[in-house]
Amino acid sequence: MAEGDGGSDQRQNEEIEAMAAIYGEEWCVIDDCAKIFCIRISDDIDDPKWTLCLQVMLPNEYPGTAPPIYQLNAPWLQGQERADLSNSLEEIYIENIGESILYLWVEKIRDVLIQKSQMTEPVPDVKKKTEEEDIECEDDLILACQPENPVKALDFDVSENRTEIEELPPIDHGIPITDRRSTFQAHLAPVVCPKQVKMVLAKLYENKKIASATHNIYAYRIYCEDKQTFLQDCEDDGETAAGGRLLHLMEILNVRNVMVVVSRWYGGILLGPDRFKHINNCARNILVEKNYTSSPEESSKTLGKNKKCSWSDGLSENPGVSICSYVLK
Repeated sequence: MAEGDGGSDQRQNEEIEAMAAIYGEEWCVIDDCAKIFCIRISDDIDDPKWTLCLQVMLPNEYPGTAPPIYQLNAPWLQGQERADLSNSLEEIYIENIGESILYLWVEKIRDVLIQKSQMTEPVPDVKKKTEEEDIECEDDLILACQPENPVKALDFDVSENRTEIEELPPIDHGIPITDRRSTFQAHLAPVVCPKQVKMVLAKLYENKKIASATHNIYAYRIYCEDKQTFLQDCEDDGETAAGGRLLHLMEILNVRNVMVVVSRWYGGILLGPDRFKHINNCARNILVEKNYTSSPEESSKTLGKNKKCSWSDGLSENPGVSICSYVLK
């Protein structure tokens, strides 16, 4: 029983960190010990017409055998409209039992708000006074990219006429984040086979700056159409659990056929849990920038229904050795 509880705690912590990285200031910690959180969801971030606050409490059994306990708060949400939205959230849980579903819930609510804004005139926005001291750490990320110690984005000369499946794919580089003299930068490449993963790593390590990084954390997800499975794996490179957290973020965003590497240059000051936020923020930013994030509908259809395969074949020095584990709904 203790092992199961520990597994639930780890999955919850990974999901919480991923949600904080995805939604930034929209995500608020109400009670960290009791696992109570709130997220402010609107139809449009820049010009919101309809807004709703989703408050969730994560029981110890979530996500394995119990759903989050939730509350929907909005002055306009009443009667049948509230019942319909609650039913939609509960259907998502039933379709994805055992999986992390907070992202799917948030984006479903956002979809409802967008549809509502297209169909009706907004009611006066009743803004609640809320304290935001709990998200001070997110403010640091806005100011994190300091010009005095930039990691310059790299521009590799990759031919545009690549047709072979095992040719080196193009590599893109994200905007660096610097915090307390540590710098983080994400690199992204489309990949469709494990050999390409190895080629991308080799190409990145040709750059002396990347090769000298304290950690080069990576994760990839490749969708196998014929078997309807995901081929995926990750690497911490000395930053314990960072690869798994990065892969978890990619699973929540439901990205496919892509590899993300996050380089960290340690600046001599320990960052604690903030380092994982920076790693996830770097990864999310470049995935969004390169249009790899999928719609909530696609996420709901695939999350929990596809087999996930972690395969080290092609990256191992022993080509005949593979490690493959399937997780079925």
